[in-house]
This record gives sequence, structure tokens and C-alpha cells, in this order.
Amino acid sequence: MTVTAASPALLHGVGDRALTWLDDHREHFRLTPDDFATNGAVVERLKPIGELALNMRVLFREGVAGSRQKERAGKLLDFAWRELLDGGNVLARLQHDEPLSPVPLEVYATFHELGHRHPGLEAALEICRHTATWTALEMMPNRRLGVLNAERKLGLPPSGDFDRAVARTWLGQLPEPWTVQLHIAYDLTHTVFHLTNWGEAPERIPPAITDYLTRYLPAWTEDWADLEHWDLLGELLVVDACLPRPTLDADLWERYAAAQSPTGAMPIQRRMPQGDPARVFDLVHHPTLVAAFASAMATSRALSAVG
Repeated sequence: MTVTAASPALLHGVGDRALTWLDDHREHFRLTPDDFATNGAVVERLKPIGELALNMRVLFREGVAGSRQKERAGKLLDFAWRELLDGGNVLARLQHDEPLSPVPLEVYATFHELGHRHPGLEAALEICRHTATWTALEMMPNRRLGVLNAERKLGLPPSGDFDRAVARTWLGQLPEPWTVQLHIAYDLTHTVFHLTNWGEAPERIPPAITDYLTRYLPAWTEDWADLEHWDLLGELLVVDACLPRPTLDADLWERYAAAQSPTGAMPIQRRMPQGDPARVFDLVHHPTLVAAFASAMATSRALSAVG
């Protein structure tokens, strides 16, 4: 069956609206005094900040932002580094309190790619990385892959073998496609993200995994679209854009775009939640960040195909 590709205009529009919402709600990314009461709360609040930086990095890298988007993305990044992370001091404090946590490394790696530096944090990370515990820490295989990719982004010697780490992931073992459940689907999308450095190097996906995804990804995206799980569908659409021959399926993208609220926010599943703005932000910031990511990747691939 022939699949019609979505238009660059539709793809770009999803990301433009998502970026508008993220910018309009930037204050909700801010850590509060209550968050600093426990390191666990800090880690949870750092995740969306790291994801915000990743999205802006992808937007700049793919070259699909217009002048207005570039200005908005640049201001968001500056806000994230200077105000949300206090110039990296928030990461350094967490690294001091939790020296073996990989979170400061992973969040810092993206800001480092964008030209930001915190020498004190880098020195602390170097000490931790020389311990035997750093490589012995037990974590999910795709999480280990994320640490190795962060080290690569920082130009550090890898603390493990990247290909071996890929082989240990669920996706690396090419299991039965019908066993994909929610958590497995998220794991496989992140395996692709870490493999390709968030879509920068699709050629890093091994041929066997490329063939596997080419065969089964259409069925997965159709299933999650039918379930109206927009957060996971967005991540799977990014995976599609990382393949050598992405489908950029117009039907799926039209359904995905239709689920986006007029404000630009994307619900996790079905419809937008209602209620307290801070609670709504906590529920929808991730799918909205994913929408911006998926849009940047898909728009770039669509424009390449046109060119």
C-alpha cells in the first residue's frame, strides 16, 4: 500500500504551535524551594528542563526554524541555563549531593553541545567517572545507552562498549513485535534516540534494527493512534523520521495534529486535561515537548525529500 507523506506545512505547524505553548508556560519549568527539599524532587524537575534543551538543540540543528522560532528558541535556552539551572549551579549541587547520579551528566551534555560550560561540574563528573562504581551501576540497558551517548556528546572516553549496550536493549534483540506494550514502546523509542543522538545520525542504527523498524513500526504507530495515545505516537513518529526512508504518514500526522489544542499543548492521551494550570502543565509538558521534537525531525526530512 502506498503511503502519502504529510506536507512540510502541516509538520511545521505542529512544532510552531508547541513551541509557542512551551514559551508561554516557561515559568512552570522553574524549580521551587520545595523541590530543593529532596534530591528526588530536583531530579524530577530537571527532566523537563533537559528535554526542553534537547528540543531547542534539535530545532537549531535541523535548520527548520523560521526567524521568529529561532529567536524564541534562543531565549528559551538562555532562560533554561541562566534562570532555571542558575548557570549550571543546580546541576553542580545535585552532582555534589548525588555523585553517582547520571542525571547531571545527561542534562549538562546538551547544554555543553550548545556552548555552555561549568568547569566545576565537569571536574566533579571526571572524578566520579574514574570510580569502578560508575561502570558497575545497574540500570536499564537503554539508560546505559543514554549515559554513553551523553559521554560522547561531552567528548569523554566512553565508560562502556556502545555496540554491546545496544545489543542488550529490547530493540537490539529484535523480539516478537506483538509483545510491544507501553513501557517497551517507550524503551525502544529511547534506544533509537540515544543511538542517533536524538536524530542527528540516523546512519548509526544497525541495518538489522532498521529492517525490523521498517517492517513493524507502521503497525505500532497505527495501534497507538487508534488508542489516541498522542505522547507515545509522537515518539514513534520521531523514530519514523530517523529511518532511511521515513513514511511521514499523512493520515497519522493529520490525526496527531488534530489532537493538538489551539494553544499548542498536546495531551498525553485523548483530550486535554482541565483544572489548575500547574497541574495541567505537569500532565502535558512532555507530550508537547515530544510534538516539537517530532515536528522538527519530520519537517527536516520532508524538506530534504522535496529538495
